[in-house]
Amino acid sequence: MRKYLFLFSRRALLLLVIIGFFGVASDYRGPALLTQGEIKDNGEEEEKSDDYIKWVEFNVTYEALAQAYTYDTETYGEEIHLSWIDLLAYLGAKYGGDFTQYKEQDMADTAEKILSGDTDMGQLTADMQYYGHYREAYGAVLGGMVGEYEIQETEEGTQKMVWKKYYGLKAFGPTAKGFPYSDYDDFGVSRSYGYQRNHLGHDMMGQTGTPIIAAESGYVSVMGWNQYGGWRIGINSFDGRRYYYYAHLRQNVPFAASLEEGDVVQAGDVIGYMGRTGYSATENVNNIDTCHLHFGLQLIFDESQREGNNEIWVDVYPLVRFLSRNQSEVLRNDANKEWYRKYRIKDPAAEAFEHGMKAAEKGGD
Repeated sequence: MRKYLFLFSRRALLLLVIIGFFGVASDYRGPALLTQGEIKDNGEEEEKSDDYIKWVEFNVTYEALAQAYTYDTETYGEEIHLSWIDLLAYLGAKYGGDFTQYKEQDMADTAEKILSGDTDMGQLTADMQYYGHYREAYGAVLGGMVGEYEIQETEEGTQKMVWKKYYGLKAFGPTAKGFPYSDYDDFGVSRSYGYQRNHLGHDMMGQTGTPIIAAESGYVSVMGWNQYGGWRIGINSFDGRRYYYYAHLRQNVPFAASLEEGDVVQAGDVIGYMGRTGYSATENVNNIDTCHLHFGLQLIFDESQREGNNEIWVDVYPLVRFLSRNQSEVLRNDANKEWYRKYRIKDPAAEAFEHGMKAAEKGGD
C-alpha cells in the first residue's frame, strides 16, 4: 500500500488519473467536472446527457458465475476467447435478468456455437434489444475481477518466494483464509435504526478480529466513523464504476496499521478487522449485537449516483460465494498483533494507476 502526498486537491488528482487512464473506454462515464453542463468547442455550455444506467438488479447465480468463469479462463490465449461477462450478459438479455431461469445447457449451447466458428457474440446479440444494457451493467459489477496478474508462491522444495504469472480470478473474498464465517442472502431486509430502510449490503458473521480483505484493487476514498456503519472503509475501483463498503469494524483497532485515505490497495491486502461497532453517534461504540462484516457494492455510472437518492447497491450474496473460492492467506506479526497477506500480488490495474499518480504528481511540480 502506497500513500501519495498531493500538491493540490487529492480529489482533483484522482479525477485526472481516472479520466486519463480509463476515460478512453467506450462504455466509461468518468467523474463529471461540470455539474450543470459541458462546454462545447465553441465555448457554449450544453446540458449534460442523462443517458446512463439508473438501476441494476444483479441476480446472476453462483452457478452461472462459475460456469462463465470456467469458459473464460479455459479459452484464454486461444483463437476464440470467451468473455465471462459477455456470456452472462447474453443470458441476462435472454432471461430478462431473471437468473432463476438459468440452465447450464443454455450457456453450454451458446459457448459451443461461438467456439465452433459458426457465429460470434455480435451476431448472436444483433437482435437483442437489451444486450447492451446487461453488458454494461454486468461489466460494471465484474469488470475488475478477472485478468492477468502476478502473485508470489512458495517454490516447491524450498521456502523461497517466487513470482508467477496467471490469468484468472484476481479478486478475493472479503474475509481472510482460515477464518470461518456464516451468511445468508439478507439483501433488502428491513432495518430500523435511525429510520426505516432496506439493508443494502451483505452481512458476514464471524469472530472479532477476523482480517478483512480488499476484494478488488483500488484506492481508499473514505475511512473513519459513520453513525450507521461504525468504523468503516470505502474503496473505489480504478475505473470509477465500483465502490466497496466495509463496515462495523473492530472497536479500538479497526483498520490495518498505516492505512490512510488516498492509499492504493491491492486485491487481497488486509485493510481492517471484523467487529460490531456502529449504531451510535458517538465514535468507537459497540452497539451491534452480532460481530459481522457489512460488505456492500455500489455501482456508479454517473457522479450523481455516488451519494443520495440515486445510489445503486446490488445484492452480492452469490458474488461473495464465488469470490470466496479465492481467499487471501494471512500471517500474524506477533510483535504488533497485526495480520498481513502472505503472498503479494501485482495487479496491472494498480500499477497503471500508480504510474498515473506519479505522472500527475510530477506534472503538478
